[in-house]
Amino acid sequence: MRKLRALLTFGTRPEAVKMAPVVHECLRQAERIETIVCLTGQHREMLDQVTGYFGIEADCDLALMTPNQTLADVTARCLTGLDAVLAERRPDCLVAQGDTTTVMAAALAAFYRRIPFVHVEAGLRTGNLQAPWPEELNRRIAGLAAALHCAPTGRAADNLLREGVAPKTVRVTGNTVIDALLWTVERERGRDRPWREKYAPLGDRRMVLITGHRRENFGGGMEQICAAVARLAAKFPAVEFLYPVHLNPRVREPVGRLLAGLPNVRLREPAPYPEFVWLMDRSTLILTDSGGVQEEAPSLRKPVLVMRETTERPEAVEAGAVELVGTDARRIVDRASMLLDDPAAYRARQIDRSPYGDGRAAERIVALMLEQGWQAGASPEIALPKKSREAA
Repeated sequence: MRKLRALLTFGTRPEAVKMAPVVHECLRQAERIETIVCLTGQHREMLDQVTGYFGIEADCDLALMTPNQTLADVTARCLTGLDAVLAERRPDCLVAQGDTTTVMAAALAAFYRRIPFVHVEAGLRTGNLQAPWPEELNRRIAGLAAALHCAPTGRAADNLLREGVAPKTVRVTGNTVIDALLWTVERERGRDRPWREKYAPLGDRRMVLITGHRRENFGGGMEQICAAVARLAAKFPAVEFLYPVHLNPRVREPVGRLLAGLPNVRLREPAPYPEFVWLMDRSTLILTDSGGVQEEAPSLRKPVLVMRETTERPEAVEAGAVELVGTDARRIVDRASMLLDDPAAYRARQIDRSPYGDGRAAERIVALMLEQGWQAGASPEIALPKKSREAA
């Protein structure tokens, strides 16, 4: 039997982090898999940082980003670009991760070409198409088109089964973000001197790490988040507040206007992935609206306050490591103050076992890809919702 020709595509920094273990595992099995890596370039600079760190070489690059383009522009260019790559490369399957515009376009491109689509991190749901926006719709579309759903947790798998997805196409694999995190922690052990020197001004003071970039928080939400950070900085002058600021102008403008110049608030450019892992490990508390940080921080025993109204990652909330606080400044200040003031409350948020995996998710995903028989011409089974199947 010939090798499985697998096309793996991603376009943002979080996707690259989570797809890197899958790329490495495919390359490790080179005698069975022909690996093709296609970058869409949805986040150019931040994407290149991660691919460079993980040693990923792209076979093709769509270079999608242009100034001031809309989501419709990105979607159209990504869909037509991936369609051309599929026509040229003729893969046996297309693999994408998560819920970005790249993933949604990849799912459609594969479906239109009748190529099996593998959805990594499948089944995450909030039940609200407006939060997160547009990610909730993106992942639902990806779920409709997928021939293989690699769910990170049992909860995510249950979401898919409730939607009528064929059980044999759904597998719980764990989350590849834990693979990447554990690999990075091991690799960087003893190599962190540059960061210790860079952040030497922090001394031994406690540090709150902040990230914020979600579209649904643009405008009033970001203003409230910045107001909360400013109040916390005034309330806890002996605590350092470190904010690597996303490159999006709609994040940078309010952050610069409301937080620049505060004595214990340090605004930084986005940190390369290994440096950001070091910062998470160095931090006392994390304030974020990021999905990936919700998954990573519990493995480092760091409490997280999520500045969103909903989360598609309830497992860490149920485990006690993560709390949803929304974007109301008063609530953010109240909950962060409790964790900074009360050692017992803080210790209660430190969990010993991550609900998101054991660091072997990529192995399971690639094994499942090889089991499908797609290189021998097996047709993908795409499950329609129950009502549609009954009508058919």
